[in-house]
Amino acid sequence: MNHKGKRKFLVSICLLLAAFAVLSACGGNSNSPKSSNATGSESAADKQVTIKYYNFDSAAQEVGTKAMLQEFEKENPDIKVEHVILVPGNSLEMLKKLDFLISSGEAVDVVNVPSASAVIERATRGALAPLDEYYAANNLVAADEYFVNPKVGDKTYGMQMSTGYQFILLNKDALDAAGLPVPTYGWTWDDFRDYSKKLTKGEGVDKQYGSYFHTWELYMNAPAQTVMKDPFRYDDGTTILADPTYKYFFQLRKDMETVDKSAKPYADVLASKLNYRTEFFSESAAMILSGSFMIPDPGNTEQYPHDFKTAFAPVPLPPANAQPKDYEGGKYFVGGGHLVMGATSKHKEASFKLMRFMTTTDSESRNEFSGWKKSDQNVVLDRLIGANADKYDVESLKNTLFGPEIKYLDASQVVTTSTADLTKVIGDGFSKFMLSSDSIDDVQAWMVKEATRIIDEKETK
Repeated sequence: MNHKGKRKFLVSICLLLAAFAVLSACGGNSNSPKSSNATGSESAADKQVTIKYYNFDSAAQEVGTKAMLQEFEKENPDIKVEHVILVPGNSLEMLKKLDFLISSGEAVDVVNVPSASAVIERATRGALAPLDEYYAANNLVAADEYFVNPKVGDKTYGMQMSTGYQFILLNKDALDAAGLPVPTYGWTWDDFRDYSKKLTKGEGVDKQYGSYFHTWELYMNAPAQTVMKDPFRYDDGTTILADPTYKYFFQLRKDMETVDKSAKPYADVLASKLNYRTEFFSESAAMILSGSFMIPDPGNTEQYPHDFKTAFAPVPLPPANAQPKDYEGGKYFVGGGHLVMGATSKHKEASFKLMRFMTTTDSESRNEFSGWKKSDQNVVLDRLIGANADKYDVESLKNTLFGPEIKYLDASQVVTTSTADLTKVIGDGFSKFMLSSDSIDDVQAWMVKEATRIIDEKETK
């Protein structure tokens, strides 16, 4: 090779070495970091994950959820959330569809389910991921964060999204006219009966009953629905229909109708298909047991025209002679939805981050009380009350919801799948007692027999 040829060869080698050095510097090495954006950080497109959030939003609720998810994505650009409404506005059908998705093997990330019992039922089937390791990784203790923490064994499966409270609404003007103070925590159903008698006035179509009971099972045995963990079974799995609260409350209802004549007869309620909101706001009844979904109603004078102010009281407690088995000293059952993480989720850390955001944010889009203990519930309360605060005894409402004496029960670990059958037994037994001359002892014995049969045939021990 002559001198000119050697020089060409050397130039070619140099060019090859230079090209190799450029390639290496640009990431040819598999251990080098991914390409960076202008700020020097990993690009959002490269690191972003997508998770799915399932629920049963109605059209109105969807707007608020969409706004909350947009806030989350803005704070967490590495996570994209796909909002999946399984069945709009129908929690029962939504759960059926969810179970189908889980059984088909779909990767389920985060789901808003309607109750703690819905959490436990799916956790016992292995469909959900326990949250404890994610709480620990974030230096959190579930019991310090949420009112109700559904568990199976020592593992936590639900993160409380919302809280549904129960209380008594009272016509404050009627209370004042009767010289009665607004009741506070600790009053009993015997006291409620006494108030009902004193608030009853008038005759015929103009009569104001002291109280109104609707057709739901809530009104057939209120203590079972408000101060017991499960309205159907004790912690040992047996039926609660043998509980002393049944005999007490059934008899209370009948005596208020037939002896005191301070509650509209059950037969009339059934025959007339009455609306419980109308009964209260039309002043046909001065008291009604209901829940926090009715908080906006006193201020909605366009839909429910009325002039009086509404006061609020905690749900009465059973008297000493009628306290349920396993009674926990006046703690209340609290409802509400829970977020759960699917066992099949491929992005569990991102899912946990979404769950924490959804349960702890005080977003303006939130229109229900949070299950997070550290939430400023007054923010939501002010939003629910709206502009017509003069229609509320606000102090009594706040004391009823957030007073220092108000405590809540833990979630029951009993999973009852035959709720429809057991609810029918309660309804049939109540109607049998209220509309016939059958004795309470005979009716309760029949209810216990039927409920025990159903539990033995359909429930897992």
